[in-house]
Amino acid sequence: MTTPQRSGKFFTQKMAYYQSITLICSLLLLTSCTVKPKQDYDVNYDFSVLKTFSQLTVKQTDDPLTADRINAEIKQTLLNQGYVFTKDNADFLVSYAFFTEDEEQDSGLSFGLGSGTWGANGGLIVGTSMGIPLGSDTAKIQTIQIDIIDPASKRLIWRGTSQYRYDQGGEYKVKSIQQTIIAILGQFPPKKE
Repeated sequence: MTTPQRSGKFFTQKMAYYQSITLICSLLLLTSCTVKPKQDYDVNYDFSVLKTFSQLTVKQTDDPLTADRINAEIKQTLLNQGYVFTKDNADFLVSYAFFTEDEEQDSGLSFGLGSGTWGANGGLIVGTSMGIPLGSDTAKIQTIQIDIIDPASKRLIWRGTSQYRYDQGGEYKVKSIQQTIIAILGQFPPKKE
């Protein structure tokens, strides 16, 4: 016969186990939703000769704050990587583009019910789940594309792309842009496999 004190301890251990499983599943879901930067490049180009860069002026945009942030962060990231900024006779030119999209996200309430028994030789578990829609929400997704161009041939030699979600501007967006550009340019120059 199980004493009430021992039964309570078993329940507490079981709840801790389920909380751990829930936390692990949540972390796996979150990391699977992050976007990894993508790159493409000219496999015949010698990237080891690149030492200096210049930035191309980007066409007029309806979001000058974001354009200025991206431009400044690209320059700072390349400087941090050891490249030297110059206005004339650069080894490579840098250009960028950014696109903003709205993505619909369902906002709803979900709950589940379950019941079951488990014996020494097997068990039975029955459950159900139901979702109640509460409306829809949109998230902003911004894609940043950075192009590295050979100044002599005006040919694209490297392109990196990534995206991030944002719901607000200001400091949050500044940090998101910074992290995205560092991740994109973290792949430049490409490593030969």
